[in-house]
Amino acid sequence: MCRCAGVQLPITHYQLPITNYQLPITIMELRHLRYFIAVAEELNFSRAAERLHIAQPPLSQQIRDLEIQMGVTLFDRTKRRVELTAAGQVFLEKVIQVLGQIEQAVEAAQRASRGEIGRLSLGFNSSATYSVLPTLLNALRERCPEVVLDLHELTTQQQILHLQQQQIDAGILYLPIELEELEVISVLKEGMAIAIPASHPLATSERVSIRAFERELFILPPARLGSGLYNQIIQFFQQTEFSPIAVQEAIQLQTSISLVAGGVGVALVPASLQNLQRSGVVYRSLVEPTPKIEIGIAWRKGDRAPILQKFIESARFSPSQLPQSLLLASK
Repeated sequence: MCRCAGVQLPITHYQLPITNYQLPITIMELRHLRYFIAVAEELNFSRAAERLHIAQPPLSQQIRDLEIQMGVTLFDRTKRRVELTAAGQVFLEKVIQVLGQIEQAVEAAQRASRGEIGRLSLGFNSSATYSVLPTLLNALRERCPEVVLDLHELTTQQQILHLQQQQIDAGILYLPIELEELEVISVLKEGMAIAIPASHPLATSERVSIRAFERELFILPPARLGSGLYNQIIQFFQQTEFSPIAVQEAIQLQTSISLVAGGVGVALVPASLQNLQRSGVVYRSLVEPTPKIEIGIAWRKGDRAPILQKFIESARFSPSQLPQSLLLASK
């Protein structure tokens, strides 16, 4: 008896019943299947045992155990011969399929652990489309042609949020980023160019000064998005003591170029955007030195997913792998 707060509780000795019920599938081991296949193919226990590098009596016992677990007879045995029963023939066909699938599963798991197959979710900003994105994707495709890519065009701020919420694996975005939970590598630094309407009086000039646009209307990225591009543009204006007349904000660079083509204003853009050819727009180099716009790759600190690591490794390309137009733009 147990005394608790003055109350006596009976102590029982309840014992769970022990059953001899066996689950044939769960306790069946792969070696049983391989033993069965060897005997089924050789139709001789001695030859099968020699093939498996085991003694014949243990092999015979393993096959008997398998038949008991399954509750069927797999072989007809006589002193002269061994033959598969109808049940054994059906079982052989299925076992060969199962072992083949297991081998495929093992191979797939090994390849996944090496980052050769699987799925990678990538964010990228619009300017990367005309600069590093094609090179990065081609480099990954060469190393891991079977990796499935999920691509998401997002602003830098959106990519940071998606990384924090584990909605993407990595982001191709503007730097700098100073967040302890993210790791970053730089993949490109490039200067800026100015996009102007093709009908603009300065469209025939090879290089122009920002001073020539004091009375022009400027299309700028929104400051609220925390864009690295916006910060670099403002830094350039401050360095040159230039006060732009802002007329319109555009989140995507393609939108900025469309507005330039429509005569809304002019826009400072990454030099690589010259790869975006649009009727009614020309790009011109600036006389004044421009800040370097830096594009990098960010991912969650501590994320060592094999596919992600393959992507990061492939991103560490040499300058010779970049298109010639980008090499000129980065100088």
